[in-house]
Amino acid sequence: MNIISPTLFTSPIRYAIFLCGAILFISSLTISANAQNKRKTPYWASIDESKARMRTGPSTEYPVKWVYRREKLPIKVIDIHQDWRKIEDPDGDQGWMHVRLLSPVRTAMVIGKSNAELRDEPSPNAKIAWRAQPGVVGRIDDCKDGYCRMDVAGRVGYIDVRKIMGDEKI
Repeated sequence: MNIISPTLFTSPIRYAIFLCGAILFISSLTISANAQNKRKTPYWASIDESKARMRTGPSTEYPVKWVYRREKLPIKVIDIHQDWRKIEDPDGDQGWMHVRLLSPVRTAMVIGKSNAELRDEPSPNAKIAWRAQPGVVGRIDDCKDGYCRMDVAGRVGYIDVRKIMGDEKI
């Protein structure tokens, strides 16, 4: 079965338009990969898969060091080798992951021994909207004045940066 049939292109102009579109699509993929490689380390990212393997080196030929089953876990990218990223996890363990397993989306994990408050406003006197247990992971943005806006499965609030891992300046 042909995917692209010669009868699909009834004129040379349609065929030329198709070829131009295909070339633009392929070149956009190359540009995207190059842009990822040019990002300066270190930087924050997150695991983008429900199962991700950390390896001892930058290739599938290296043994697996850890298997992460925690999507959106914040990690620190500390080195780049082609399509591989050397990462550091929240416990300080380091290893290599393929770039397709990672996302540039900033996340953070609640740390400490007690629940952290997510407030309506970025202020210690603001009303408590939610509480999150240590280990909870959420998407963060709008970090300033000691607070980050954190979204945990649609529950949004401002959290003190001292209560999260994933916001530290690097």
